[in-house]
Parts: sequence; C-alpha cells; structure tokens
Amino acid sequence: MKPAITRFVLLLEAVVKGFGILAAWVCVVLVLLVAGDVFARYLFRTGAVWAQELQWHLISPIALFGMSYALFSGDQVRVDVLFDRFAPLVQRGIEILGGLLMIGFGVVMVKLSLPWVEMSYVRGEGSPNPGGLPYRFVLKALIPLGFGLLAVQGMAHVLRHLFALEPRPRA
Repeated sequence: MKPAITRFVLLLEAVVKGFGILAAWVCVVLVLLVAGDVFARYLFRTGAVWAQELQWHLISPIALFGMSYALFSGDQVRVDVLFDRFAPLVQRGIEILGGLLMIGFGVVMVKLSLPWVEMSYVRGEGSPNPGGLPYRFVLKALIPLGFGLLAVQGMAHVLRHLFALEPRPRA
C-alpha cells in the first residue's frame, strides 16, 4: 500500500511542480514585457494599453501557482524556531494539520470563485479600457485553478506526513 501512496503523492507533486515551473517562466515573460514596455515608452514615446494590462495579469499566475509550489518545496511560512524544538511526532502532527487546513482553504476558495468566473464568462467581460485585453474570465479562472493546486499540494503534504514517506529532495 505504501508504494501506491508514494506514487500517488509523487504524481500530485509532479503536477504542482509543473505549475511552479510554469510560474517561473511567466516571471521571465513578465520581466521581458516590462522591459519592452519601458523601452517603448522612453525610447519611442509609445506604449500599448494591452501590454500594461498584461503585466498586471501575469502577476496572478505567479502568485496563484507559486503558493502551491512554495508548499511543495518547503518554503512556506512557519516559525522554525519553535517548530524545530518539537518532537518529531508533534512536527508530523503540525504538518498534517497544516495540510488539512490548506485542503479546506483551497476547496472553499475554489467553490467561492467558480460562480465569479462563470459570471465573467457569461457576460463576456473584458477590459473597460480602449485597447485593453478581452476575455477577463481567463484571468479570473486562474483563481480556482491556483487554489485547486493548493488543495492538491495540501493532499500530497498530508499523505507524505501521515504515512511518513521519505522526504523528497529539495526542489
């Protein structure tokens, strides 16, 4: 049973890691977009509304995919000064509880955000600015996706600590 759980956890973590890598590449695109926009404005005295909006939009996948990747890679916020002093069994309990809270929070956020995304899609919502980006529902759809990934990583986190699976090498 433990090998099957290990494979399942590794599959969940591979999905989260893939989105984490995607978020890292979005950072590269964002930097290039900002640099291009700055050069266009200062060298050629021109700019595009869509480029400025896209800069703001690209921050969303970075944050929303990055939060589950942070949990995957062990970079989440915790008070290590206290945590390191606890017995290993207490540490496992804290990790399991934290993972369960992440699952619950992720599921609630997905449930709350889906109607908002649907409403945006039905209305055909786009930018109110002339020359802005259309299809705002795509951006809003990143919210349930990001929190769904958080719940997925929470599940992997709980299973990894519940079954005392081998620690994974640092990502």
